[in-house]
Amino acid sequence: MKIFIDTANLEKIREVNSWGILDGVTTNPSLVAKEGMDFETLVGEICNLVNGPISAEVMSETANEMVDEARKLVSIHENVVIKVPMTEEGLKATKTLADEGIQVNMTLIFSAAQALLACKAGARYISPFVGRFDDVGEDGMRLVSEIMDILDSYDYNTEVIVASIRHPIHVTHAARMGAHIATIPYDVLKKMFKHPLTDIGIKRFQDDWAKMSKKQ
Repeated sequence: MKIFIDTANLEKIREVNSWGILDGVTTNPSLVAKEGMDFETLVGEICNLVNGPISAEVMSETANEMVDEARKLVSIHENVVIKVPMTEEGLKATKTLADEGIQVNMTLIFSAAQALLACKAGARYISPFVGRFDDVGEDGMRLVSEIMDILDSYDYNTEVIVASIRHPIHVTHAARMGAHIATIPYDVLKKMFKHPLTDIGIKRFQDDWAKMSKKQ
């Protein structure tokens, strides 16, 4: 399973990349707005840090405008992937971009039917939002399972990016279902390598080593 970080913060991206586990980055307009940098400059900086897919979202509402915006964004770096919302216009834009060889991450997926349409339109990635689905009383991981069932039955060149992850259990469940990618917030990534028994074990080793050192 590939691991992306879901942020536009350069320091957090740099830190997680230093762990040796980072395969890509996803951003969105809300995350970019927090950084106070020019969007295209920020995307370029992220591409310089991480050698993997970097998702940058279009903000236009019509297919033609989305395509124009996407062409400009992919000129920043060869690793830029265009995030397009799951709308009728988004599907049209995805088809055009896919035909031009531009990779699309279709975002805001909340049903298996939407995922199927995105695959048919040529999306390279699809992003079901599991946490937001959970928030309205639905089962976000069940949605991922349904999407993976569809992909297992057909030969689409599409990978699932499990998004809107709220805790490490989401990541574990996604990996067990065979999801290709999880895009994970910084705080959740930090929780993934923490465990109280690990901390207890390290403390015990250190205490025992200190006792041995005193005897020498």
